[in-house]
Amino acid sequence: MAATDFAQKKLSALLGKGNVGKLSIYRKSVDARRRDKITAVYSVMAEIDLQASEALTERLGKAGLQTVADDTPVIEKGSARLGGRPLVVGFGPAGMFSALILAENGYRPIVIERGDDTDKRAEKVLDFYRTGQLDTESNIQFGAGGAGTFSDGKLVTRINDPKCRYVLKKLVALGAPEAVLTEAKPHVGTDLLMDVVSNIKNEIERLGGQVLFRTALKNVITDGSGKIIAVGTNAGEIKCGAVILATGHSARDVYGYLKEHGFEISEKPLSVGLRIEHKRRAVEEALFGREMLRKAEQSEEIRKLLGHGEYAYSLRAGERAVYTFCMCPGGEVVAGASEEGGVVCNGMSRHARDGENSNSAVCVSVTPQDCRAFGGTMEFCRALERRAYEMGGGGYAAPVQTVGDFLEGKGRISPIGDVFPTYMGGNGNVKVARLDTLYPEFITDMLRKGIRRFAGNMKGFDAPGAVLTGAETRTSAPYRIERLESGVSARCENLYPCGEGAGYAGGITSAAVDGISQAMKLMSVYGTP
Repeated sequence: MAATDFAQKKLSALLGKGNVGKLSIYRKSVDARRRDKITAVYSVMAEIDLQASEALTERLGKAGLQTVADDTPVIEKGSARLGGRPLVVGFGPAGMFSALILAENGYRPIVIERGDDTDKRAEKVLDFYRTGQLDTESNIQFGAGGAGTFSDGKLVTRINDPKCRYVLKKLVALGAPEAVLTEAKPHVGTDLLMDVVSNIKNEIERLGGQVLFRTALKNVITDGSGKIIAVGTNAGEIKCGAVILATGHSARDVYGYLKEHGFEISEKPLSVGLRIEHKRRAVEEALFGREMLRKAEQSEEIRKLLGHGEYAYSLRAGERAVYTFCMCPGGEVVAGASEEGGVVCNGMSRHARDGENSNSAVCVSVTPQDCRAFGGTMEFCRALERRAYEMGGGGYAAPVQTVGDFLEGKGRISPIGDVFPTYMGGNGNVKVARLDTLYPEFITDMLRKGIRRFAGNMKGFDAPGAVLTGAETRTSAPYRIERLESGVSARCENLYPCGEGAGYAGGITSAAVDGISQAMKLMSVYGTP
């Protein structure tokens, strides 16, 4: 029996057949905690007229059923004069969605992005992989779509905000697969996300906005009261009435500028670690079992329902935590450097998630106090990236080590076996090195504890031939840009910091929601320009 048919029968029995309207799948997932009893789990949404009878509402409550909140943002426009068009700095998730909702409501935003559009950005990344020549303005971190474009397009979030569903609906309307509306762990895939980002740009421009690439923020220009009236960029001065700052976690020069000019920013906890790679087949076999995989190979329906093996593990030891992060089934490890002389890794998957390896970050929590000896959280991450560059031997080669050698910690450096590193597209630009010496000892110890413990969750997680790649340092922003309840900077009444770069989000969806929220706060004060 289909999930909707089953729900129709149950709801009709509970509420009466005539009281149940259209039904649709709201969310679906797979419960694979027991390999001998893998279960498909569906949440079904039904249209019910709650105004018709108070008794219906009471019955829903007693049955443990929930109403779904309206996900459409309610826009309230203020009356204060906006001295110029609003300016959005950065075209990652927060910047894209703040600009989109501004454009939809007649504010004709100007967006500046230091990197290239999606096509040119992809070319830059491929050229970096081929030649080792890094463009520090257009790379895995900078350019249309932000760092999330070259990840997996993962849309999972822990925040509980109706605007999350609004974000998903907008993504689908602009080219994302409809499945992101119903999957418990929705993802778009890097290959499809590029087109979605281009469509968002086109929609903003269709509605009267403007998106300028290769335009980096250099300074802000204020009037006598301290309000921003223009910004300086590498392409010249741009007048504006208010600024939404959505620069992402890797725009380190922006943090430096804000500190120099007295803006309130504070160091925040972050996480650093390594990427771990296993064969995708080994991960799926460990999670689903051989028999279920055999069935999936024989049935496209079962394969589609089962999806690809994903995991999320964590361990806390005292005040310290180690956890897996940004798991990419059938994906690859990407070179996320944005500064000369530093090696950074991240993970991405294409929509099909059919690559030979699966990877995930294994990260350890770090406090600002841990970073004092390095000069601060940002300096700590930068020092680790430079250390990884040195260990790789230059040319942005990444240091790699087998899990067996890393766990043993006796200085042995074994050659790579069956799990070949996918870093830089698997072009071999890696060097076997002692990753157990990359980080301070407390981080290395926690990484070892985590890998060993997670092997209890997933057989083979600690397989000696699995591969580790370093360094994973861009999990979140090193700073938080302080803002008031009204959304504005504590120092400037028309500067709205938002997203991951401002320290208020942790992923594509939460950053997009924060961008929307900040744009709504701007609109609640100012009328259309």
